[in-house]
Amino acid sequence: MLIAEGLSLLGNLDHSPLSLLGLGSSGATTRHYDFEVTRGYLAPDGLNRSLLLVNGQFPGPTIEAKLGDTISVTVINNIDNPKEGTAIHWHGLPQRDTKWADGVPFVTQCPIASGSSFTYTFKPDVAGTSWWHAHFTAQYTDGLFGAMIIHGEKHAEYDIDLGPIFLNDYYHIDYVSYLLPVYDIPPTFVSLDNNLINGRMYFDCSLETQGRQCTPNAAISKFRFQTGKTHLLRLINAGGAAIQHFSVDDHELTVIANDFVPVEPYIQKVVHLGIGQRTDVLVKATGTDTDVVWMRSDADVFCANGTILQPNATAAVYYSNADEEARPKTQPYSWDSRDCLNDPLEITIPLEKKTPPTPDLIKTIDVKADLNGTGHLVFFVDNSQFRANFSEALLLSASRGQVDFPSNPEYNIHNYGNATAIRLIIRNLFPTVHTMHLHGHADFWILAEGRGEWDGTVVNPENPQRRDSAQMMVGTPDNPSYLVIQFDADNPGVWSLHCHLVIHVSAGLYMNVIEHPERIHNEGYEAIFRETCEPWMAFSQKHPHNQFDSGLKEKRFDNSLKVLRTGLRVENLN
Repeated sequence: MLIAEGLSLLGNLDHSPLSLLGLGSSGATTRHYDFEVTRGYLAPDGLNRSLLLVNGQFPGPTIEAKLGDTISVTVINNIDNPKEGTAIHWHGLPQRDTKWADGVPFVTQCPIASGSSFTYTFKPDVAGTSWWHAHFTAQYTDGLFGAMIIHGEKHAEYDIDLGPIFLNDYYHIDYVSYLLPVYDIPPTFVSLDNNLINGRMYFDCSLETQGRQCTPNAAISKFRFQTGKTHLLRLINAGGAAIQHFSVDDHELTVIANDFVPVEPYIQKVVHLGIGQRTDVLVKATGTDTDVVWMRSDADVFCANGTILQPNATAAVYYSNADEEARPKTQPYSWDSRDCLNDPLEITIPLEKKTPPTPDLIKTIDVKADLNGTGHLVFFVDNSQFRANFSEALLLSASRGQVDFPSNPEYNIHNYGNATAIRLIIRNLFPTVHTMHLHGHADFWILAEGRGEWDGTVVNPENPQRRDSAQMMVGTPDNPSYLVIQFDADNPGVWSLHCHLVIHVSAGLYMNVIEHPERIHNEGYEAIFRETCEPWMAFSQKHPHNQFDSGLKEKRFDNSLKVLRTGLRVENLN
């Protein structure tokens, strides 16, 4: 394992040493992976429940490659009881030459139908820590995710790479049962049950009231430190609702990267990760060789949607000669919610200086929640409540020259034409937080964040913070919060911009950005889309898919649906 310096981690990271992977050798190669997706029962925190597993693992296998390599992942959908589609997104990768591989149903593909398979092939062009996860409704909260490590230039010195460390809120019910009550009026926010570090944490079985099998004192994750050595920890928030506050008792954390962006090192006692975000930290093992300390990740109850029964996850860190049966007795650091934001923009300075150009397009995007036509609570982005049609792929339509959909405003498409530098002023008019993630780009500039009306001031204007996911504060109609981002429109395609909180994207907090539509050429897309769309259409005819949510929500069709034989085009003739 790359995490060979750690102890048992539930066997959940299919991670081989660099020497075995050949990552230390010169020359590019293709890294092949087979992902079989199934349902299975596991008890990561002692309570037995059905999860979505890849190759029987939770979390799923780690993908590892180096810059210049090709990654090939064959996803075999054997989900059953019930059967459903799936799709995998490779978080943070721009997919410049493989736009069809972004893994978003309705946008870049049809879902992979149950009983079929699809191979994603792409070259990573950014290095660092990331993850892959299902992008079909909220499947990843049922376990369908794993790490993705792309090795490149080393930007800081360390001795031991402990590998990916997942931090995630955890549910004892399936994702459908978790999401459905949100649409009621008034909405019901189901309690989260636990918080995990690398797929483990104990659970207080006395809190289980439904008679399900629960084993008390379940195992926790364990790690090994070597005295005097500097350890790299690759932190990933793979949750669905909660900001994570990570720390190691009695140790300082030196932040060296946020998402895929290396930053000038700065020291924190506690680091804060929104959903989908990653932070690489260095930890100098300053203890004695018999020390045992707690590693902690606290889910922020104040900033979460709903309550959390057990918000505080722990793992044990053992020095080289420590008693592995010993229980740590160290004390935690204190932290505050910081308005549900990340570290201050002033201190997160990218190592590679990039000054944002003067934008040639500035748009204000308002986010709010309201009742839809059926009286259910949903989110609106720029006055549109997003819904998708899984049987249509916008990228395929755009490659054929269709980039406007006047009869389908619920697709929430923003055609930004030939703009080269796009600035979005995103305003939150609803009293909850958001983590905004942009596809098709390794990062974007975060120019400003705050509450009220933005006065135009840019933080660190010569070199603002960059990352692929950014936090937004709570806002109201009278006092909205704002997040100002900017990105170079240098990747012609159709790309998603959405909140990464599963409740929010489920309820419609989502839009599609079209960049340089005249440069979206059909580069063999017809055949590639046929690989997923034909099996999906056949599957959905036998298994009508009444997808309830909008993230990605399928537009429900009935017998008035007519398939027009124009490639794979599907139109609703109502």
